[in-house]
Amino acid sequence: MKLEELNVYTISMAIAEKVWQIVMSWDYFAKDTIGKQVVRSSDSIAANISEGFGRYHFKDSKHFLYYSRGSLCETQTWLTKAYNRKLIGKDSYDQLMVELKELAIKLNNYINSIGKYSTS
Repeated sequence: MKLEELNVYTISMAIAEKVWQIVMSWDYFAKDTIGKQVVRSSDSIAANISEGFGRYHFKDSKHFLYYSRGSLCETQTWLTKAYNRKLIGKDSYDQLMVELKELAIKLNNYINSIGKYSTS
């Protein structure tokens, strides 16, 4: 299987691109404070999935998937701060939060599946 065929990876990549598009419209101060943080945390979701994928050992893979899950939660926090500070509209906020919640479920399922199907 290729990394690009992994559902949690492609979903996380798409979410990060949506976050990027939103942040690009903000003024300098908002970009420099909350913007950088939310972009980094949303990018980190996919980055940690890919790093774990490349480790080829289930314990290492899970380790990086736990980091990915942490970045997902951090992204939710930064988006909430952006919404509370009127940097993101309700529709965009609600949609991203739904997508992140669905991704969290898929990511947890993926984490739980790793190492259960050993060939030895």
